[in-house]
Amino acid sequence: MKCCVEVNGLKIHAFHGVMPEERVTGNLYTVDLSVEYPFEEAMMSDNLNGTINYASLCDIIRQEMTVPSDLLEHVAGRIISSLRKEFPKCRSGKIRIAKTVPPIDAVLDSCAVSVEW
Repeated sequence: MKCCVEVNGLKIHAFHGVMPEERVTGNLYTVDLSVEYPFEEAMMSDNLNGTINYASLCDIIRQEMTVPSDLLEHVAGRIISSLRKEFPKCRSGKIRIAKTVPPIDAVLDSCAVSVEW
């Protein structure tokens, strides 16, 4: 069996990007995260210590999003590193970070980076 804890549509205002105005005004980002872990302990014990707490996942994402970076890949890598450090039981996962109003001349919903590990 496989189990994932998910955080979907976490909205965060942050200051990432290579354009100078992005570091001044920032942008709204949407983060989606899925983390696979061995869930048997949680299934049997019904105890929070046996799972990956999604509130803690949100805290890690928020913390890493406060550090400005040129590239969303860099932000994603920092989030993954922090998650793996905090939750060594993580088997794999996927993160998607979307910039909702990228500074380009196009009509679109967002531009995003997705990383699977």
